[in-house]
Amino acid sequence: MILSLLKSMRPKQWLKNIFVYAALVFDLKLTSLPHLLQTTGGFVLMCLGSGCVYLINDLADIEKDRQHPRKRNRPLASGELGVGTARAAAIAIGVICLVLAFLLNTGFGIVLAIYLLLQVAYSFWLKNLVIIDVMVVAAGFLLRVAAGVPLADAERFSPWLYICMMLGALLVGFGKRRHELTLLKDNANAHRESLQEYNLPLLDHAISIVTASMLLAYALYTFSADNLPAGNLMMLTIPFVFYGIFRYLYLLHVKGIGGAPEEIILSDRPLQVTILLWGVSVGVVMYVLPWMERLAP
Repeated sequence: MILSLLKSMRPKQWLKNIFVYAALVFDLKLTSLPHLLQTTGGFVLMCLGSGCVYLINDLADIEKDRQHPRKRNRPLASGELGVGTARAAAIAIGVICLVLAFLLNTGFGIVLAIYLLLQVAYSFWLKNLVIIDVMVVAAGFLLRVAAGVPLADAERFSPWLYICMMLGALLVGFGKRRHELTLLKDNANAHRESLQEYNLPLLDHAISIVTASMLLAYALYTFSADNLPAGNLMMLTIPFVFYGIFRYLYLLHVKGIGGAPEEIILSDRPLQVTILLWGVSVGVVMYVLPWMERLAP
């Protein structure tokens, strides 16, 4: 039962919560142990909170998941996990997360509460509203970033990063809807009501608009944010972002892969290498080079 419960909380998708660390990294607080520990505590609570949301979502979608070619194997849909057990666990985990979140940091607790309320509304209502469904998913990623701001006491966190995060989440959200529409075909409406309002031309146009906007937003961030090192060296990270986005579009349109983003990241080696190189380049530009300048006579 415990293993089934853990599986229903989808630990693979907890990778999304790494965005809690964004404020810590980009506000140059990564070397501050107190802020690092507090942000890590927030990451753990965000993982438990998102696990609670996945339980609620599976409870709300149990009948539709049984008609899905992949989701019918989930513990709740397959009958491996009881409905009563899942409901009790979701309530208990949600309450415990909120209490601990407010004890950790009041601002973080408020953001986590908003996240949970928004996701519950999504599970029971908002996911059936065309376009709104994708925007709510994107807002969930934005709230993950916002949750890290009070934990890191961020003072110079650029608003451009909020825009980039929102656009990136919209790209993945529309890509996931496209994948679902292609995978489920005539049965799409039986799985998700909003899918009957989508078609491939609409989703392809949305993906094109969001892609172009994100590329521009990240480029503007690299030379306009206040807390970046002098010399516009952050612009050296642009090629990795461009390639990463184009690689995702290749997987979506050519390989037909566009489901859960964490599965794409964990399975595609070129994308993994690109993310690693981007992270290293950001670390060098924001931390290593300024440190070397301070050491220079």
